Amino acid sequence: MSADEICEAKPYHHGDLRRTIIDTALATLKEQQGWQFTLREIARRAQVSHSAPYRHFPDKGALLHELALLGFERLNAAMQDAMGPAMSAPERLRAMAYAYLAFGEENPDLYRLMFSTQAGDPAQIHVDPRAQAPFYLVIEVLKRGQEEGTIRARSALGQATASWAHLHGLTLLSIDSRLVPAKVGDHAIEDALTTLLDGLVSDQTAR
Repeated sequence: MSADEICEAKPYHHGDLRRTIIDTALATLKEQQGWQFTLREIARRAQVSHSAPYRHFPDKGALLHELALLGFERLNAAMQDAMGPAMSAPERLRAMAYAYLAFGEENPDLYRLMFSTQAGDPAQIHVDPRAQAPFYLVIEVLKRGQEEGTIRARSALGQATASWAHLHGLTLLSIDSRLVPAKVGDHAIEDALTTLLDGLVSDQTAR
């Protein structure tokens, strides 16, 4: 009997099938540096029947969609954890920016999946509360900074969009090893984030 046949015949006994499939898919994504895997492969790796994943995910696209949203959830948690209660708005923005970059660098394939059309229609993914959470966290900090006078009085939505575009591009350049010192210098990330904050911080605020 082949390994696949053994897996097919093995009775399901996990307490949380959905979590098992998701965790296995995340591990496979990291190991294979991409999402070329099939649901059949995920089932084999999870040691469940080949039909088991379909109890929660009708197809691979549905699983990738959930992984992408989980990525946004984890990104939001990382950004939240980076902020200290005594930080000013500019300090919070800088801390969140570094946390955002670190998340992308530590989870490059998950980060790419979060913005891939293979995880679903972006118009659907990016209106999900989990995908919106990191963006609205930035808006919250910007508005607080405007109220305390440390952030320029501009559209917080526009400032957050500009910040996201800046960080997203910087993160992709970083994980793709494009920030070559011979081209952008030895402190490209620090200099880029300082430039971003220069456009957000009030003229009266010293950093």
